[in-house]
Amino acid sequence: MNKTDKTNRNEKSVERIPTYALPYLVNGDATGLSVKDKEIIDDAYSRHGIELVVPITDSVEGSPQPYFSSSPMFGLPTEVEDCIVIMSKSNNA
Repeated sequence: MNKTDKTNRNEKSVERIPTYALPYLVNGDATGLSVKDKEIIDDAYSRHGIELVVPITDSVEGSPQPYFSSSPMFGLPTEVEDCIVIMSKSNNA
């Protein structure tokens, strides 16, 4: 994990989220995901106690800035976007 801000019941962290997973995590849209990809995302969602994923937007451009990461929050090295992730503290102790 990158930066973490702990609250009473949740943790807020900036994480590298694979761009292919964002439509599913943010909007529940699994279009274009393989069964395996969906399982990997669901496992990470459950394992980390993810409650909310919010892509960080560039204040000047107004759009997310994807980049390649060798260590995304889950899955293999891929293009990612920095996102604010709210996680349940009980699953993340």
